[in-house]
Amino acid sequence: MHPVGDIQHLQGLSAATAAERLRAEGFNELPATQRRSILAIAWGVIREPMFLLLVACGAIYLLLGDKEEALMLLGFVVVVMGITLYQERKTERALEALRDLTSPRASVIRDGRQTRIAGREVVRGDLLMIREGDRVPADAVLLRTTNFSVDESLLTGESVPVRKLATENQGPSEQRRPGGDNTPFVFSGTLVVQGQGLAEVLAIGLQTEIGRIGKALQAVAPEDTLLQQETGRLVRRLAIAGLSLCALVIVIYGLTRHDWLQGLLAGITLAMATLPEEFPVVLTIFLAMGAWRISRQNVLTRRMPAIETLGSATVLCTDKTGTLTINQMTLVRLAAKGTVCDPEQLGATPLPEAVHELVEFGILASQRDPFDPMEKAIHQVGRKFLARTEHLHDDWELIREYPLSRSLLALSHVWKSRTSDAYLIASKGAPEAIADLCHFTAAQQQELADRIDAMARDGLRVLGVARARFRQSALPSEQHDFPFEFMGLLGLADPVRPTVPAAIRECHAAGIRVVMITGDYPATAQNIARRIGLPAEHVISGPELSDMDDARLQQHIRDVCIFARVVPEQKLRIVQALKANGEVVAMTGDGVNDAPALKAAHIGIAMGGRGTDVARESSALVLLDDDFSSIVQAVRLGRRIFDNLRKAIAYIFAIHVPIAGMSLIPVLFQWPLVLLPVHILFLELIIDPACSTIFEAEAAEADVMRRPPRDPREPLFSRANVLRAVLQGLAVLAVVLAVFGLALQRGQSADEARTLSYTTLIIANLGLILSNRSRTRTILQTLRTPNRALWWVLGGATVFLTLVLSVPFLRGLFKFAALHPLDIAICLAAGLFSILLAELLKLRRR
Repeated sequence: MHPVGDIQHLQGLSAATAAERLRAEGFNELPATQRRSILAIAWGVIREPMFLLLVACGAIYLLLGDKEEALMLLGFVVVVMGITLYQERKTERALEALRDLTSPRASVIRDGRQTRIAGREVVRGDLLMIREGDRVPADAVLLRTTNFSVDESLLTGESVPVRKLATENQGPSEQRRPGGDNTPFVFSGTLVVQGQGLAEVLAIGLQTEIGRIGKALQAVAPEDTLLQQETGRLVRRLAIAGLSLCALVIVIYGLTRHDWLQGLLAGITLAMATLPEEFPVVLTIFLAMGAWRISRQNVLTRRMPAIETLGSATVLCTDKTGTLTINQMTLVRLAAKGTVCDPEQLGATPLPEAVHELVEFGILASQRDPFDPMEKAIHQVGRKFLARTEHLHDDWELIREYPLSRSLLALSHVWKSRTSDAYLIASKGAPEAIADLCHFTAAQQQELADRIDAMARDGLRVLGVARARFRQSALPSEQHDFPFEFMGLLGLADPVRPTVPAAIRECHAAGIRVVMITGDYPATAQNIARRIGLPAEHVISGPELSDMDDARLQQHIRDVCIFARVVPEQKLRIVQALKANGEVVAMTGDGVNDAPALKAAHIGIAMGGRGTDVARESSALVLLDDDFSSIVQAVRLGRRIFDNLRKAIAYIFAIHVPIAGMSLIPVLFQWPLVLLPVHILFLELIIDPACSTIFEAEAAEADVMRRPPRDPREPLFSRANVLRAVLQGLAVLAVVLAVFGLALQRGQSADEARTLSYTTLIIANLGLILSNRSRTRTILQTLRTPNRALWWVLGGATVFLTLVLSVPFLRGLFKFAALHPLDIAICLAAGLFSILLAELLKLRRR
């Protein structure tokens, strides 16, 4: 049987053929949740309470004979619907981009090269490379396998994995049905639980088994996050309060002024003023756009609650290889028979004879066309120094593989040459495992341990290599039965990613502890830790971890940042111990065995480049470039998103206080009405884009990564935040009410008083937007931070207000009177004065 990894002579489909089949046969996907059309979104808007209230107001104006008012409301309805449609489509597009990124990945051979593509781009005839932990992207027939088993419970309901064998002929003639051992067929959606294989795609999309039996993979239904649940409760309470006040206003107005139709209009106006319709919109937009923004930092959000939790993370548990380092291993030390050399320093000088066979058998113990970075590094040295010799053995036949196992961290390849009747066995793996295969004495083991420690202290990843000859016809079932001879040690280095030290410093400044979990030796881990800025004094090794009970581990884990020689199963214990200590844990992982730890962590982060599908499905985030600094950027964005969401919510609370107050107070005191439905609509034209666009686009605060993590139990609508917002709103209400009262006291008409107070309210509203952009910086300081959406909203509001005040026709529709320059100056001064309290509080906090 040919090894699965030997793909040098395989061509697969050409890119042109694949593109043609994709055009002809469509994407490899099943019917999913349909994208919402413009009409569907519009229908959703029509059913919104705010829209229904506007329709009711329009009907009342028609009954009162005010056709102009009714038509103007209708025009505003179109504008509001347009804004809503824009926001909804913006959210839809962000979610669609995320769904495209979420598409399962597939490893295919095209034009003779192995490449990873989106699973939906797999076409009939593609050659798939599938391995343990992958989801099979399409129905296929296996051409080669190694210890290959698949979980087909998705199709059969049987939880026991089935064994698969490669087909013995080129064309599949057997019946393609799931279930049963020793068949060559694999099916879309099933999970590889062991081994690896090479398969040819037979069917995609609706032609697959899962398509034929009528099952469809639906997009994950949006789940209510904690924020959405909290918002839902608040919206229900405010809606009940608003409707109650609405009924009260109608009754009071009808009884005191004996005009029930106008009373109904006043009640609806109050309902519009108090209806908290912005809250759900803001949450939806912030979470969707937040996920999209995080994806631009190479971090894919699979579960929305992760965005909430990111800002609360107190511990980041990370792998070393490929995350803190660049995962491009280089063979920098060869140690055999008393000779030590660095291939990088040899230049054109041949390899010393003592280490010649060490490299030779290191290559034989690797895949011929490897994907593993360490095996690539060994091959690179072989191509440089052995290419002109006969020691690469391209003509040897691989007879059998003995894979790595949990009990023995070594693998062996059994080879047969054309010139020898004996089998040649090459083995490589953890030096302790190789020493075990070679049956080292205690003295030899101690000598080997000293050599390993010396290499590990230099930050090297150490592998042992052994060889054996075997002449019996029947190969043994275990590697231990071969008479192995120890060849030497390979020392490999993986450079630290240049962005990591700065990212570690940023984490420390943000109160986030970074914990490195690696399978390397303690000395290697400590060397890396010192280079990236992690405390390297204390290390817990895998064997020490096994000897600790949970209570002792919880005690020791408080001041340990390095875990070495850890097997994947132990990651779960580390996560559970950190959680038991009250930490909010983010955890990276890439393998099948990492899935429990990823699921147990508050924020599971799967590796997108080298991670398995099982790890990705168990995680909340997927790190598309496997770079640690991307995680730190995601934490920064998570904090920014929560900060901005809190600013938007504070603004919504603050502005609704004076709107509701100016709708209710004139009714209670039998004053002329200040706010009519058209006035509320104009305010909504400012409020909606402000809370959903300006604040969402606001840059992060300067101290966002210099403050401790947020307490995850802290609600968005905390008493302090709500009280601060209500105080802002009350200050605005007091000023607007004072302007209105003074105008009436001076004998000005109701229209003049309404114009003065409403203009003041608009200016105060714009001031609230500017003030709430930052909780610490003043308005003058925030103006230095660019925000393009801010100027569009401020400019649009100013232009429209100018038109309403200066164009007689519009003044009549708004029931306004003409204002003199002095009046406008008074409104401007009063509006700015109303936000003075908020600005003074910032200075006091600073």
